[in-house]
Amino acid sequence: MDITIKFVDFWKGFTPNDNFLLNALKGRYNVTILDDKSKDEPDLLFCSAFGIEHLHYENCIKVYYTAENDIPDFNQYDYAISFFDIKFGDRHLRYPMYVAYPEYHLLKDAPMERSHALDRGFCSVVVSNGNSNDPMRELVWQRLNEYREVASGGRFRNNIGGPVADKMEFIGKYKFNLALENSRVDNYTTEKIVEPMAAHTVPIYWGNRYVDQEFNKDAFIDVSDFDSVDRAIEYIRKVDSDDELYMKILNAPKLAVDAPVDWNDRLQAFLDHIVKNGRHYICQYGYSRKMYEERKIKERLVNVRILRGFARRFLK
Repeated sequence: MDITIKFVDFWKGFTPNDNFLLNALKGRYNVTILDDKSKDEPDLLFCSAFGIEHLHYENCIKVYYTAENDIPDFNQYDYAISFFDIKFGDRHLRYPMYVAYPEYHLLKDAPMERSHALDRGFCSVVVSNGNSNDPMRELVWQRLNEYREVASGGRFRNNIGGPVADKMEFIGKYKFNLALENSRVDNYTTEKIVEPMAAHTVPIYWGNRYVDQEFNKDAFIDVSDFDSVDRAIEYIRKVDSDDELYMKILNAPKLAVDAPVDWNDRLQAFLDHIVKNGRHYICQYGYSRKMYEERKIKERLVNVRILRGFARRFLK
């Protein structure tokens, strides 16, 4: 079966010709990707949160994908793929972003050699964006630094002479890694916990309250398990000084016993259903349509104001 698809409103660096959504479709369909210059409407329009280009399309099936902590708006999109455990007929799939990372498929339960595991630096962190973060992220970072300095390899608060070129290699040089989400939202678990596990170090995690549904709580330190940050730091200090306890956590199985193992099968089945069902859910009538049209008008007004602002600034 032949289908046409297009990607709009995705983040900078997203590759339309090589990504997990395309790969899931290519296994079953003859897929043609429409480029940005094409005026044709595709069969499936994949959208994300970084633009308003999707508002220019009316007659195609819109599939929203988010790698952030935003809730999909089903008034604007026919289907959605997100972190959240949403039950909404056949319109939503929970598919955490970390599943698309190659590191997730590198998680191994093979024990690490004791001499190599212990002969490393204390703790690392890699954060590039210091904006719009829950204060808990910086609080844990600050308090842990008071015990021992945390090596920061990202652009934010870098203290090693510049951002690292290879994140996984850098993380693997330390016993612990600060794997703190930018916010605490139920079911929002990103690559933060996966990367240190794949690099054979112990994650110090904070974020999703239900993280133990997919990752073994014995394989990381969850700040939320303690009644205060100070108590969490006390425990981290204990693990740092107790080699036996550290090795026990480091070599524990990474995934929870009941963790899903068929993520890609679920994605393929979801996309297959969309292609075969071919149903538009975005309502053309009533208040939901009114909201949709109002958003289109507001977005266009914002764009006009932005353009006018640039014009006033640069055409003086």
